[in-house]
Parts: sequence; C-alpha cells; structure tokens
Amino acid sequence: MAEKVTIRKWFWVWEFEKEEEWLNEMAMNGWVLDSVGFAVYHFVRCEPGEYTVRLEMRKYDQAYVDFVESTGAEFIDRMALWIYFRKKTEKGPFDLFSDIDSKISYMDRIGKFLMIVGGMNLIVGLFNTAGHRLGWLNLICATVLMYALGRIHGKKEALMKERQLHE
Repeated sequence: MAEKVTIRKWFWVWEFEKEEEWLNEMAMNGWVLDSVGFAVYHFVRCEPGEYTVRLEMRKYDQAYVDFVESTGAEFIDRMALWIYFRKKTEKGPFDLFSDIDSKISYMDRIGKFLMIVGGMNLIVGLFNTAGHRLGWLNLICATVLMYALGRIHGKKEALMKERQLHE
C-alpha cells in the first residue's frame, strides 16, 4: 500500500501560482498530489522530483482533459472550477500555457468569472441588507471577489507589459 499524507491548506483564487509552486515543492520532496478537495490535498509518496504538477481554472471538459493527457500528463482531480494534472518529469517540460497570449487569455477567463460572481454577490447583498442579516455576508464576499479581480488584473497587466518587451 502506498504511503499517503493529507494536508489542509487554503489558497485564495489569486494565489493559484503560489498553490502550483507549493504542489511542485511537495513533489520535489517526494509527495505528489493524488486527489484534492475543498482546501484539502491528498498526496502519495513518489521519487523526489518525479512529477511536475499543473492546475488551471476552467470548466471540466473531457476533450480538454484528453488533449492534455495526450501530451503524457495525467488528470489528477478537480475541485469546483479547478482541474489538476501531473506529468512525469522524465517525459519533458510540462506547461498548460504555450505563450504569453494564452496566459493573458487565462487571466481574462479568471477575471470574467470573478466579475460575474462578485457582481452577483454585490446585487444580492444590496437587495438583502435592508431585511436580512445575511445580506452583509454577500457584500463581504463581493468585496473579497473584487479584490481578487484586482489582483488578477494586475497579473494580466504584468503579462501585457512582458509581451510588449518581447515585441
């Protein structure tokens, strides 16, 4: 039976790069992601540095999973809109985004999601604050989501500046 460990850890939506970095540090230390839940990560023992882990926010799409797996990667799991893959390092480099434009498009996708969910929370919160105590919860959620949108927008702007440097 494979040695396993479970770690509970929270990442904000704008910290997806930090989350991916942490997952790869775990793999470098001999623990590769095996499944994921809400702020819960399950790892199995592996050879240190045997895997590279990538994650992406996108609606689950079997055709996309099949495409990524055709590159030698394997689908690990999904949590809400996040999907997780791993690939043995011996099979070569592993990146889900091939260039700066695809990364910018990814930031747009995350930003649109945050704007929709944040806007919905704002509207619900504004309509419910007069009669319901829970309306304030929606306003707090809207504030956090708009902050996240700002952080993602900052990442997108940095990528756009980087693109201009390479043109």
